[in-house]
Amino acid sequence: MLSFTKPYFTFILVIVFASISHAQIVISTPNLQFSKACASPTFNTFNLTFTFSPESNLSETNQFNIELSDASGSFTNSEIIYTTAQGAITSSPATLSFSMPTTVAGENYKIRIKSSSSAANSTGSVDFAAYYKLHDIPFSINNLIETAAYCSNGGYLLTIDSPESNNSSPLQYPSLTYNWYRETSATTSVFVASSETLLVNTPGIYFAETNYGTCTSESFSNRVTVTELTSDTEVSINSSMDNPFCASEGATILTTINAENYQWFKDGEEVTDATEQTYTTDEPGFYSVNIDLGECTTNAEIDLLTNDFESSINVLETNSISEGESLFVTVTTDAIDPIFRWYFNGELIDSAITESYEATEIGNYKVSVTQTDGCISSKEFLFTIIEPFPDVAEIPNIISPDGDGINDTWIIPQAFVDGTDTEVTLYSAQGKVVFTTKNYQNNWPLNQLRFQDINPVYYYVITTSNNRTRKGSITVIK
Repeated sequence: MLSFTKPYFTFILVIVFASISHAQIVISTPNLQFSKACASPTFNTFNLTFTFSPESNLSETNQFNIELSDASGSFTNSEIIYTTAQGAITSSPATLSFSMPTTVAGENYKIRIKSSSSAANSTGSVDFAAYYKLHDIPFSINNLIETAAYCSNGGYLLTIDSPESNNSSPLQYPSLTYNWYRETSATTSVFVASSETLLVNTPGIYFAETNYGTCTSESFSNRVTVTELTSDTEVSINSSMDNPFCASEGATILTTINAENYQWFKDGEEVTDATEQTYTTDEPGFYSVNIDLGECTTNAEIDLLTNDFESSINVLETNSISEGESLFVTVTTDAIDPIFRWYFNGELIDSAITESYEATEIGNYKVSVTQTDGCISSKEFLFTIIEPFPDVAEIPNIISPDGDGINDTWIIPQAFVDGTDTEVTLYSAQGKVVFTTKNYQNNWPLNQLRFQDINPVYYYVITTSNNRTRKGSITVIK
């Protein structure tokens, strides 16, 4: 009986071994078609190739899996990131396209290929960097303020602007980390720290980048120049619209370093309620700000200029010409490539396109000057031409504003009317000022007078440019 048992068991073992040997395949190390996987929402497709043998040992239900290691290259807690359909790949070599998980962030990932039937694993691929760039646009730190300062023996905290203040902030992605750098030249920098904020206690120019390792990205911040305040330190004020600025394009925002308290001044005068880090203005001038950093104080200043143009006109606001006369009007300007437009009683004068115009009619005129290069802006000048004032010898003391065209307004000598810089003031009998001007047009009363007394009396004071005074009364006849 023993003589038959040994061959019997030998025969069975040979059959089992042959069956196992027939089912196995060998999978080569995957050949990556990339050196590093820098994925993003706009790009996340990568390729690899591999071989396997023998092809005949694959079952019809076989699936190939792409298995991704952790960031250290270990497959202990690996992740299947791609699976083929059953029986989709039957010949070698094979190419697979796949995407990286949004959680990858490291320099030493590996990939291997697994088959389901027959079951087999390849060895791990070469190491590669893999990052999913959730954020890939520039972002701001320090509220985009280019300068900062700290007191001696202190420091300044640089922070990434929050999503609430800047919707391009990478802080909206909690999984991201950041590297901070200090510039050593216009093209070089040194690594300082990995953190979400940076306490600076060494002067320099600093910026932050989202940490994507060796993957390049556009996720970097603006530069901030951080200064240690001493008695010789100069602190600056920045103008959001540069200096000079174009006032016609709107106001500019003046900004200084971050501090605890501020007080702004214009041309040496304190600006009421201007106690913030920024001050908005559309006026040129000499601006300064007192800055309180808590442990020390300093100040900053800027001579804010405008690149608007200057213009002037050679006539008064009110002019008079006699019949047959004309008024030659000229605009002087330093505008670049200026355009001139002249108007008469609100209508454009098509033929008037130069800096000068000869006016011959009584009425209202306007000329506009537009600078067409650089700071695009316009200025307007208004002037009126009237008939000459009547030349009376004395100041009248009676008027009768009844609308009959005779003695309706108070007509005074030409020596006191518009253009002579004479101040004319009228008072009621109760001493109340009812009219005052330095450009009298012989037109009082401007409106119909309302009074209860019969033939009320008004009093006038006429003061010439050389401070000579004429006084008297005016009786209004109903």
